[in-house]
Amino acid sequence: MSLGRQRLGLALLLALATAAPALADDFRPAYLQLRQVDAETYDVLWKVPALDEATTLKVRPALPAQSEVVVPMRTSFAAGAAVQTWRVKVDGGLAGKAIEFPDLGVSRVDVLVRVERADGTTQTGRVLRHEPRFVVTASPGAFEVARSYTRLGIEHILLGVDHLLFVLALLILVKGAARLIATITAFTLAHSLTLFAATLGWVNIPGSPVEAVIALSIVFVAGEIVRARQGRPGLTQRYPWIVAFTFGLLHGLGFAGALAEVGLPPLSIPLALLFFNVGVEIGQLMFIAAVLAVIAAGGWMGRTWRLPVPRWLWRVPPYAIGGVAGFWVVERIAAFTG
Repeated sequence: MSLGRQRLGLALLLALATAAPALADDFRPAYLQLRQVDAETYDVLWKVPALDEATTLKVRPALPAQSEVVVPMRTSFAAGAAVQTWRVKVDGGLAGKAIEFPDLGVSRVDVLVRVERADGTTQTGRVLRHEPRFVVTASPGAFEVARSYTRLGIEHILLGVDHLLFVLALLILVKGAARLIATITAFTLAHSLTLFAATLGWVNIPGSPVEAVIALSIVFVAGEIVRARQGRPGLTQRYPWIVAFTFGLLHGLGFAGALAEVGLPPLSIPLALLFFNVGVEIGQLMFIAAVLAVIAAGGWMGRTWRLPVPRWLWRVPPYAIGGVAGFWVVERIAAFTG
């Protein structure tokens, strides 16, 4: 970098550092919280940047026309913000109605909105200056919960490379359609049991050791592939459903940890849990179908074009799977012991 560019960069950094304190208050978002008390009554909290109680940004929420104040507003000032609280009654409730912010377009702030419904569910959002309104939605219905958590389950399994590598190792190792179906069924049953048990609080095991042992299970099955190809079949090849069930219990705890990060709707826990598991199974079947299609296509190409297959090629999948999983074992153990 030339001396001129260094000086220009330093000047820009100094200018930004000088301007940052002055701009910080302008860009702090306002905050609106609505806590539902009953079908038509809400406690309102409005927090907006301010110099003092009398000098605040001229931005206020405009509740629907059917609103009536039932508890007068109280105002306090702390830490550079004015906080106002009051209670309103809205004919028919807020669901499906919009809260407007008429003066937001001329201000330099956005608004964070949080609606806490009486059934324990929440709705959050950010209102921007170019679209100064927030539409309150009703609590999610059964269909919406089922659809959302099915999608989350599919996304989790397809993005969970460790779970997919374990299934891939089983597909490579287990021969015969009946044995493969029994093995995958055992794995599914096992991780479904621990997913439900951990999510409902019946089993509580720290997530970090579980993730490390999940990676270790992949190393084990990859080693079983190598032993089987060397003519020394191990436990997994003789009784694949037992190994799949045993390690499936661990994988279910991993699914439960991911679901805990997402959270469950308080009034629809069984439904959300069921369809998250359904989504996991759909994603797993999609992966299995894709792998089997690739294997079938490879076999067809080999027979049609008579392609020579190097004898060492079989070593690539198990050693690649085991190498990646081995790295995860070390990484995950270091994460909770370091």
